[in-house]
Amino acid sequence: MTSFLRSDRSRAVAVWLFAVAALVLAMIVVGGATRLTDSGLSITEWKPVTGAIPPLSDADWRQAFAEYQQIPQYQQVNRGMSLEAFKTIYWWEWSHRLLGRVVGLAFFVPFVIFAVRRQIPGRLYVRLALLFVLGGLQGLIGWWMVASGLSERVSVAPERLTVHLGLAFALLGALVWTGLDAWAGWARQTLPSPWGRRAVTLTLLIYVQILLGALVAGNDAGLVYNDFPLFAGKLFPDDYAAGGVWATIAHSQGAVQLHHRLFAYLLTVVAVVIGWSAWRSNYLAPESKLLAVATAGAVVFQAVLGIATLMARVPIGLGIAHQLVAAIALCLAVAFAWRVRRI
Repeated sequence: MTSFLRSDRSRAVAVWLFAVAALVLAMIVVGGATRLTDSGLSITEWKPVTGAIPPLSDADWRQAFAEYQQIPQYQQVNRGMSLEAFKTIYWWEWSHRLLGRVVGLAFFVPFVIFAVRRQIPGRLYVRLALLFVLGGLQGLIGWWMVASGLSERVSVAPERLTVHLGLAFALLGALVWTGLDAWAGWARQTLPSPWGRRAVTLTLLIYVQILLGALVAGNDAGLVYNDFPLFAGKLFPDDYAAGGVWATIAHSQGAVQLHHRLFAYLLTVVAVVIGWSAWRSNYLAPESKLLAVATAGAVVFQAVLGIATLMARVPIGLGIAHQLVAAIALCLAVAFAWRVRRI
């Protein structure tokens, strides 16, 4: 029995997974800064290996700038941009892509070492392999997103941005859950209570709100209707409909902002009710109660931060903070959903 208890968990593997999760969180933050500075289209080619080397000479910089000058964003938005200004947006995008490569290496190299040393609990191999595949897919989706803004658009397609960001947050949550499993080992006994469903529901609601926020970001919808709680003094945005169901859901600035606001109200109420109920419960462990309250607190703070970000017309600092707190709220919800299932 002692051998089993030791073989189904590894604190070293858990620390590694938490470290990778921290890198993914950093990549989400840098990705947010890249979007807010309109830097994502500054590199017009996808070179997974050689792209890690930035321009090293004046000729290299002029070539990279010449390639950027061929796309609609430069021609319609940034015409006349100086080379020095281009270097600023280039470094943001290059840093984002470099961090993606670092995340891949930080996952793959320790995985091989732990596997060779047989330190990985056997039950986690399939899950870790899936995480590695999804991480590689994230790189492809990132380029698929960028490619949408290189020929006909001046920015990336909002739905592709949503897929890209959604997968990043899914990877973050999966890394946190798997790290907790590696740290604590297989659950010997689970709670036969409604709390597992409540915690998972809260986690899913937070994730859906993140996706709705990605549509707001992809449509620059935070730059319109900057009063609150109204929309330019009205209860409903004038430009809600956009010529079709999908066009409205994915491309209408008024619609995506309305949906994000309404879902925020729902999420905040649910989070507060669950947090309050968990705190008063005689059934939950103290750790579960604290995680429930922390998740509710993060959701409320995120709602207030979202209002401030909107009314300030999305300054870079507040925009980055809004995305960071969303990630923290999701991680807390994942930890709550994981912990509440255990005695």
